[in-house]
Amino acid sequence: MKADKAEDPQRQGLRERLETILIRTEKATSWHDEAGRLRGLVNHEGYVPIRARLAVEDLEFLATARTELLRLSELGLRLLDLHQPRDAGGITSDTAHPILRCRSCMWRWPCPTFRAMAESFGTVRDLPESA
Repeated sequence: MKADKAEDPQRQGLRERLETILIRTEKATSWHDEAGRLRGLVNHEGYVPIRARLAVEDLEFLATARTELLRLSELGLRLLDLHQPRDAGGITSDTAHPILRCRSCMWRWPCPTFRAMAESFGTVRDLPESA
């Protein structure tokens, strides 16, 4: 088989998006302890009486969000490492654009796994300006 082509721009953009999420999440402070303290402040209406209306569900989300986002972004990067294009090695009349298959599942590139990830995570252009 021929050597792999240069990195696919869409795949590179997805990798950058996942790495950005991972880095920002690692830098963020966990709300686990703070959410526990704030739970004790929930009033009879189900909110913490501060300017931001935090429901119990908000506190439960904030308590575990960092850990869950770290796991999700690491999973995305691992899947991206598994599902990448490779030259299928077939004969083609267009040598500049050979037929590519996924290295892991052998579907024609882009494979369903990569397409689902690209649709779910979007592109780097979708990131907020502060990223």
